[in-house]
Amino acid sequence: MPVVSDTPLARRIAGKPRVHVTRHLLPSVEARMSELFDVVLNTEDRPLTRDELVEAMNGSDVLVPTVTDRIDAGMIEAAGDRLGLIANFGAGIEHIALGAARSRKIIVTNTPGVFTDDTADLTMMLILSVPRRLGEGSRLVRDGQWTGWAPTAMLGHCIGGKRLGIVGMGRIGQAVAHRARAFGMEVVYHNRHRLPPSIETMFGARYEPDLERLIAESDIVTLHCPAGAGTHHLVNAARLAEMKPTAYLINTARGDLIDEEALIAALQTGQIAGAGLDVFANEPDVDPRLIALPNVITLPHLGSATMEGRAHAGEKVIANIRFWVDGHRPPDQVLEGWA
Repeated sequence: MPVVSDTPLARRIAGKPRVHVTRHLLPSVEARMSELFDVVLNTEDRPLTRDELVEAMNGSDVLVPTVTDRIDAGMIEAAGDRLGLIANFGAGIEHIALGAARSRKIIVTNTPGVFTDDTADLTMMLILSVPRRLGEGSRLVRDGQWTGWAPTAMLGHCIGGKRLGIVGMGRIGQAVAHRARAFGMEVVYHNRHRLPPSIETMFGARYEPDLERLIAESDIVTLHCPAGAGTHHLVNAARLAEMKPTAYLINTARGDLIDEEALIAALQTGQIAGAGLDVFANEPDVDPRLIALPNVITLPHLGSATMEGRAHAGEKVIANIRFWVDGHRPPDQVLEGWA
């Protein structure tokens, strides 16, 4: 491979870069990677152990992990000098020790914006489904317990005119606001920084600087913020106690945002009306108490699970690797906290 840059990362690659992919990706993505790179694929599609991840990092120029691969500082320190790029498959990067990567001069990239609409669609589906008791109704029919239509049977709540509280007004939060407005919902949001007035007007959204007030006054609360020390158990027992007994909680972001013990207690006692969950604290292990509750819809982390989205994410990963191999800064380099 010709050297097109004087950067140490570009100069030390001879021939095709060795790229290690930690999970099975779409066949079209893997086929293109095989054409371009010396690629190691995970044909078994099983999560790699910590030691296997370190071994992969030691023997590769590029690691392509996913959100389920926890790459801590110790693992990055143990990686050999060969590793120069961590090209994450997905937008979230809280599972990667960015500070350790920076100190080792390892570039980290992600795939932002790819799953925005997919996740917003799924969120809107839960916003519609939970108040209308779709999960409970589906179980009723499936279990042969439905006795027919009745004027007072399986009554839920409409969402038109209800207040939707969005916690985290980034790409996905804004996409949810756009959809909610079409259903006639009042949109209120909480964010670290207030959006420009033009964007608020576009989405018909009102800023609420007080998170407690947003949670207490919303009919549906939906979470769209990243996981981290500042958002761990963002929704805890105290905040659940502030919610209306007719309110619903939706989470398609990260399971770590909710104190599940407190949520289970709130759901069991009727402190809140229900929940729609696509993510959990200990995935793939889901607390059986959540599954058993009739007022909860549980999904297996489907937010980004579309053929189109996963293909686009793979294309972004490939583009980031190719830019890096050519000695250029990848288009999706994670810059926050980097010198």
